[in-house]
Amino acid sequence: MKLVVQVKLLPDEATEMALRETLRSCNAAANLASRRAFDTGVMGKTSLQRLVYGELKQLGLSAQPAIHAVRKVAGAYAALKANLKAGNYGPEGSRRRVKAESAPVRFRKDAAQPFDDRCLSWQLDARTISIWTVHGRSGRIGFQCSPEQMKLLTEFRRGESDLVFRSGNWYLYATCDIPEPDTREPKKGFLGVDLGIANIAVTSDGTVHAGKRLNQVRHRNRRLRQRLQKKGTKSAKRLLRKLSSREARFAADTNHCISKKLVTEAERTCRGIALEDLGGIRERVRLRKPQRVTLHSWSFAQLGGYISYKAARAGVPVVFVDPRYTSQGCSGCGHVSKKNRPDQATFACMSCGFAEHADINAARNIAARGVAGWAVSHAADDAA
Repeated sequence: MKLVVQVKLLPDEATEMALRETLRSCNAAANLASRRAFDTGVMGKTSLQRLVYGELKQLGLSAQPAIHAVRKVAGAYAALKANLKAGNYGPEGSRRRVKAESAPVRFRKDAAQPFDDRCLSWQLDARTISIWTVHGRSGRIGFQCSPEQMKLLTEFRRGESDLVFRSGNWYLYATCDIPEPDTREPKKGFLGVDLGIANIAVTSDGTVHAGKRLNQVRHRNRRLRQRLQKKGTKSAKRLLRKLSSREARFAADTNHCISKKLVTEAERTCRGIALEDLGGIRERVRLRKPQRVTLHSWSFAQLGGYISYKAARAGVPVVFVDPRYTSQGCSGCGHVSKKNRPDQATFACMSCGFAEHADINAARNIAARGVAGWAVSHAADDAA
């Protein structure tokens, strides 16, 4: 399992200037390589490196940074191709897809740049790093991290680290390759989790993680963004960038806290976790305009990712089930009808009379499907 550990760098003024120039040079080189790739159609790592390596060296890059700039470009075009194939830019001929296909991939002047151990060294005991810059090797730069992060860096750091400039601060994102424990058998079934907007997560045990606070923050920021966008001044744009990162951090922290509680509960009770497979829901659902913003700000994928990796670290199995009719089906008798949902929060079965909070009922259906899905998948494994 690969985890990313983020540490904050503490460069002095001269070193910060060198780091800034290094990012600009690396991304200028990446943009040059991207234009060559777009013009020639050569987008593979090895072939593109042969094509542009000499030009990148002339820009002042050493061998390894030049190679990493080429790999960054090749990775960006591979991701673009995959997104086009998956329809993430819309159907052929759509404005968004034509725009994506008609110009080379561009990199911001301060976009992240990967470094390997040939041009970046860690002195973990002293909590410092030394990194290649366009002005030569930097002196030792201090960094900050928690004791748990230091333990991960000491025991499991492998491969590349990304230099990132964000919100006026410098960071290194280090990749740690952590061995995964064996997934335990869910002896007591599955903890079903219904993900939503009004309630971020509701479990089959009846625990409700409400989304009221997060939605209030988003609604307030949305109104403030509208006013600032209308104003359009430099200070307004600066505040817009600040608001964007602040809201994203708040949502991520909320999802981290919820996912940790869910995984801890499943581990404590010897159960797995069952989630709905909500991929493509934004394309499937048709909503009125005021509701679209809420749907598109719903970070269900992030929460699902947090649950998955925390569960993997704890050896807790996670299964994704078909979400169809989990909200309309009765967890008591199985009867499915739209009339079972008189309103958003209420479930009342028209067949057997069973009544429950709608999200708890859905979570119980998800838990039952998790048990069935696990049994089917393991029966197939045993047969093989």
